[in-house]
Amino acid sequence: MPAPPAPDRDCGRCLRLAAFREEHRASEPDWHNAPVPSFGSLDARLLIVGLAPGLRGANRTGRPFTGDFAGDLLYATLGQFGFARGAYAAAPGDGLTLHDCRITNAVRCVPPQNRPKAAEIAACRGFLEAEIAAMSGLRAILALGQVAHGAVLRALGLRSGAFRFAHGAVHRLDDGRRLFDSYHCSRLNTNTGRLTPQMFADVFAAIRAAPD
Repeated sequence: MPAPPAPDRDCGRCLRLAAFREEHRASEPDWHNAPVPSFGSLDARLLIVGLAPGLRGANRTGRPFTGDFAGDLLYATLGQFGFARGAYAAAPGDGLTLHDCRITNAVRCVPPQNRPKAAEIAACRGFLEAEIAAMSGLRAILALGQVAHGAVLRALGLRSGAFRFAHGAVHRLDDGRRLFDSYHCSRLNTNTGRLTPQMFADVFAAIRAAPD
């Protein structure tokens, strides 16, 4: 299966993000500091969509959700439900593999303060559209946070008003696929109790329990 188009290393679609990237290339030359590619097979039935790479996580390591707290919770939960195998060691060379699961982001480059602008989300939409279109066996999409939820709906050509974001919500789409919602697995959300590990696990239990 051919890989969907992805932004090149020096993508200039978003001037603010490109400038931020160049700042960190200068200050941290050993970091990835480029658009972060998706992780996992295109044959997977589950696609997880995050917001954007974390500055000291995926922007540093070059693998989604790798190297920060969000990855600690995400990959532990993926392992718990059989979507990941191997030991997660917060580095792309740790040998961890995904099974029937692929991970991407609504925005491929790290944004300042972890907050992409609407125009930046729109600029990356074509990559998410291509990602979804390339996954012929896709049956479920998990949106981590409201921004990812909206990005998925726009990539599918659906109105956000018809599918309201809520943690734990399951939306049956017209083509039979399902969109699952979760609060983002960020340290902020877990530290404040907005998202607990059990709440996060419950979302994956629902994904596993959903019929094809």
